[in-house]
Amino acid sequence: MPADVLVPLTLVVGDEELLVGRAVTAVVRAAREADPDVDVRDVTAGEVGRGDLDDMLSPSLFGERRVLVVRAAQDLAKDVAAELQACAADLPDDVHVVVVHAGGAKGKALLTALTAMKPRRVEAPKITKFGERRDFVRRELRADGRAVEEEAVAALLEAVGNDLRELSSAAAQLLADTSGPITAETVARYHRGRAESSGFTVADRAVDGDLAGALELARWGQSAGLAPVLVTSALASTLRSMALVASAGRAPAHQLAAQLGMPPWKVEKTQRQARGWRPEGLSAALTAVAVADGEVKGAAVDQEYAVERLLLSVVQARGAGR
Repeated sequence: MPADVLVPLTLVVGDEELLVGRAVTAVVRAAREADPDVDVRDVTAGEVGRGDLDDMLSPSLFGERRVLVVRAAQDLAKDVAAELQACAADLPDDVHVVVVHAGGAKGKALLTALTAMKPRRVEAPKITKFGERRDFVRRELRADGRAVEEEAVAALLEAVGNDLRELSSAAAQLLADTSGPITAETVARYHRGRAESSGFTVADRAVDGDLAGALELARWGQSAGLAPVLVTSALASTLRSMALVASAGRAPAHQLAAQLGMPPWKVEKTQRQARGWRPEGLSAALTAVAVADGEVKGAAVDQEYAVERLLLSVVQARGAGR
């Protein structure tokens, strides 16, 4: 039981549901480890009226440990907020209060007053930007102290998507089922059905000139339900990004990232891919993608064959003019 978790007052600031849930669960779990009969009450601001908090925190006849979670504290009425502030200032040793506050301007007086009490504070800000999600995934993968490659972080984001719960679950499973440093190859092996067979991974193989690898992944993906249109759209997106990055000059990735509206890791990856291409090759590949896109959307009798023909055209275009 971590000593820094089971304290009288914990203040959780932010409204990222996953992080808030973790903070609350940590306190409840620690309290239950200390006392299996702990009394846990979890309420929101709208459920608490004047005098309720005093009743909830008054000494128990049975003397069991108690945990009170007050969510959306920024919405508490002024008199109830004042009552919470008074109760929090003098909590018994066997009482643990967790106050969840969104952290904005609303209810700021209560947040300031509780902060002045020097509680255990947990930050739970909303994660919306790519860089924040990348930092989140990096922390999740380093939870057991393992070395983690930046490309592994990017690969997991590409394989799983943006949902924090899914990312957290995927990272935890990866840590539980693998050993040693976490690399992009580790992620690809573990998420073979999602990462390796994705349209973008097929596209990466094709633009790198690896026809055999692209065909293998495309066929594997088709057997797993990967729609042909996902391959053509991924190739179109990848080639357009390559053309955009190639035309932007040779500035460092972090400078181009802001200019192009792309994350730095993607700029670096796209720069590497674009080095093997000439302008006429990119033009030919984009033309082939446009034709194949129409074919997989109904113009072709055999959509899977249209994808394979496209992959061949892209690999051949890569070598054009060299």
